[in-house]
Amino acid sequence: MIVKADSLSNRTPYDDQINHKAEISDLNFTLIKSYLHEIDSDLYNAADSMDFVELCRNMHLLSELPEYTKPRNVALMFFNPEPDKFFPYAQIDVVQFPEGEGGDQIIEQTFKGPLHEQLRAALRYIRNVIITEKVVKYPDRAEADRFFNYPYAAIEEALANAVYHKAYDEREPIEVRVTENMIEIVSHPGPDRSVTIEGLKEFKVYSRRYRNRRIGEFLKELHLTEGRNTGFKKILNALKANGSPLPEFETDEAHDYFVSRFFIHEGFINDELVSDADKNETSLKQVLKQVLKQSKYKKMLPIIEKLDQNGQISVDEAMTVTGKSRTTVWRYLQALVNAEVVQSVGETNNVLYTLKHK
Repeated sequence: MIVKADSLSNRTPYDDQINHKAEISDLNFTLIKSYLHEIDSDLYNAADSMDFVELCRNMHLLSELPEYTKPRNVALMFFNPEPDKFFPYAQIDVVQFPEGEGGDQIIEQTFKGPLHEQLRAALRYIRNVIITEKVVKYPDRAEADRFFNYPYAAIEEALANAVYHKAYDEREPIEVRVTENMIEIVSHPGPDRSVTIEGLKEFKVYSRRYRNRRIGEFLKELHLTEGRNTGFKKILNALKANGSPLPEFETDEAHDYFVSRFFIHEGFINDELVSDADKNETSLKQVLKQVLKQSKYKKMLPIIEKLDQNGQISVDEAMTVTGKSRTTVWRYLQALVNAEVVQSVGETNNVLYTLKHK
């Protein structure tokens, strides 16, 4: 009868429901203390001297019946080192397609752990590996234009919203798909029924029903999301400030999925080449110094020197000499292909880039 007491209300959000398969010992005191310290809670200084059950009850992490001490789902999501043991596929997958979705090369990174830690790790990876700044200088004025391929604040808010609104009783990860000119953030299921397809197209979303209210509260305390329907405004403001195209938000009639789609800044489209550059130099360095933009040339110089010495280079060798990621190196090598100074030879998993005129 006690077990049924918690299930009497079908309106209890999943994150606030009692997990009858878990025990209080599944909650990690160190994770709880770290959270309390970060949000500057009064409980932080008292935690060491408090009974652990009392501490968890003060944080509303446990069942309300004293004779039936079980953690709520949200407690396991934030304060267990491996929440995917309780909620399979509670993770973020970042999948990169350097050659496009039809290409053979795929780079995958999976982020697990407490929800706030996996979110931060995924965002850190996206910021360090995927997001790039470009500076355009002009001869007639001192001020340069600075912009990013994607504004970090927009991606941060969209991914945090995906973590907030995902259904953790569904065995589907959050997926960040990165192609040459687009980032898509896909989560399941779609938005609340009060959110219409037409409203998404017009960026007008007003919902007062939240799938995971407690997750939202924790993320807001950690300054990882705004909450209260402010996410769309923050995303649009970040895109506008960066000069980026408007996004697309998509779901289907059944509201089975939700996609946030961001398009690359137009300043990054075909940015590797300087148009109509003179290629009539005998030295590879001299050719590429004219063909490539100066900032790109400096970054690619280790690759160029290796090519000048050996006449060929592999992706792994390029990663070694530059210290850059596979995605970045592939972009550099593709720029050389587009400049018509190298050609790719061999199978997908064993490609060599060789000089055309060595």
